[in-house]
Amino acid sequence: MVEALRLARAAGEAGEVPVGAVALHEGRAVGRGANRREADRDPTAHAELVAIREAARTLGRWRLTGVTLVATLEPCAMCAGALVLARVDRLVYGASDPRAGAVGSLLDLSTDSRLNHRFPVERGLRADECAALLREFFQARR
Repeated sequence: MVEALRLARAAGEAGEVPVGAVALHEGRAVGRGANRREADRDPTAHAELVAIREAARTLGRWRLTGVTLVATLEPCAMCAGALVLARVDRLVYGASDPRAGAVGSLLDLSTDSRLNHRFPVERGLRADECAALLREFFQARR
């Protein structure tokens, strides 16, 4: 989570919503991501998707079995869906997202038995620190 927080801070300094994500495989980072929607002018450039794409390139495969994704914010439906489709083994996140969270807040794609893959989720790792980054970012923009 330390690396994900560093990425989130860098995103915030660049004017992006401060969210960071790191994909881990066998104890090493194989993908890193920070929000890049503004920089890339891409609505899909969420930190989680950037990290997943890099992990797939690093590992040379789209099935990310054996990968844990660590994110500073609870993934949205798009990102949670990508975790399901990529067959990620586990998700760890910091702050919950009551407005758009899709792994427990609004809905839970991580446990939906209608989908072809499910994964365990660890919620709330350094949640206060992750939430403070977001709160400070949006307060400064108002």
